[in-house]
Amino acid sequence: MSASHSSSSVSPSLSPSVDPVDLTQRLIRYDTSNPPGNERECANYIKSVLEEGGIDCELIAAHPDRPNLIARLPGQGKAPPLLLQGHMDVVPAASDGWQHPPFEGAIADSYLWGRGSLDMKSGIAMMVSALIRTKSEGLAPPGDVILALVADEEAGGDGGARHLVENHPERFQGVKYAIGEFGGFTFHLGGRRFYPIMVAEKQVCRLRATAKGDSGHGSLFQQANPMGAMGRFLQTVQTRELPTHVTPVTRMMFKAIGKHLPVASRIGTGALVRPALTNVALRLLGAKRRSFNPLFRNTVNATIVRGGDQVNVVPREVTAELDGRVLPGFGPDDLVSEIQRIAGSDVSIEVTSFDPGPGAPDMGLFQTLAGVLEEEDEAAVPVPMLMPASTDGRLFAKLGIQTYGFLPMSLPEGFDFATTIHGTGECIPVEAIEFGSEAIYKLLQRFGDG
Repeated sequence: MSASHSSSSVSPSLSPSVDPVDLTQRLIRYDTSNPPGNERECANYIKSVLEEGGIDCELIAAHPDRPNLIARLPGQGKAPPLLLQGHMDVVPAASDGWQHPPFEGAIADSYLWGRGSLDMKSGIAMMVSALIRTKSEGLAPPGDVILALVADEEAGGDGGARHLVENHPERFQGVKYAIGEFGGFTFHLGGRRFYPIMVAEKQVCRLRATAKGDSGHGSLFQQANPMGAMGRFLQTVQTRELPTHVTPVTRMMFKAIGKHLPVASRIGTGALVRPALTNVALRLLGAKRRSFNPLFRNTVNATIVRGGDQVNVVPREVTAELDGRVLPGFGPDDLVSEIQRIAGSDVSIEVTSFDPGPGAPDMGLFQTLAGVLEEEDEAAVPVPMLMPASTDGRLFAKLGIQTYGFLPMSLPEGFDFATTIHGTGECIPVEAIEFGSEAIYKLLQRFGDG
């Protein structure tokens, strides 16, 4: 770790060649917790860094305090423009439980700590650093490179990517491929270093469950109290899993993984993509099950429950908001049907919003991304991945853009990405940021190879 990577304050000036670790520290120090977001100061700072590096950019806002930044580096015109997209907002950080303050950007034990260190201010820093380095070295990429750093991703993207896609689609004219969150990070399995690259993601489906009954005095026994019906419903959906499904993307992912595993492990991954054996194979995965399970199921979690206005009055109605995630190729009706099959019909379910995902993934840039990773790590095994969550990629897909989750990070064995992201221990190895910046820099020279 170089001497400049310390937890002390960083000087106000930046050279045309931007250190991605220092930049990540600076970005973490802007509290862009969403809600409310307040990405304006962070966006203005990034704009100043880009302009100092000789790259033109603009701010486009649905709300003055929540601008989106778009920058463009002209290329040779030999390939369609490449989009680098990321978000400036972060999820809120609890005030306690942190080893290092969440907005300090401290470096300790070769890790950079803080809210957004993984999701995704380090990714922004990788992109900005690679873009400025390309410009400062006088390199013209195969096609134009468009950088879109948006607001509001953590709350659905209405003021961010959705606003740009619906109101400023001309800014993305001709773009075929994009990189964004999340993928290209090390996943250790069977003694191999896999680098899953997201090529598809699950779809967001928000639901409202409603239980109705008879209102009455709280002192009297009320058999038709909707609280009871809702309690039974929630107990069911939180303890019973929905059916398993093997989608084409998941099959492609695990077939690619299986080719590089020892025979015994290969048999296990093969069982995962055989529908009759999927459930059994998942149960045998141990700790890995948590990561793999949502790749084979539609999922739902209750997040908000409302009911009653007064403690001595039994409510007539109780509602629960549900966060559903739907596999590619499935829709809201499939999710509702699967929930009702396990929970019955005492509680009604309605779809409040659904963001359909793109169709079958376009794999045209995959080999180029894989080649970059293999050059950075000779032991890398790049594989396609289905993202169990959703990203702004689903919104850019409305313009016909294929997003790849490609924020390369070389992570040590034992680093639990799933529990670190959004947690009170959010951090990233310093070397992972440098690894990612170098990989994206190389991609900017090669994205026209295909």
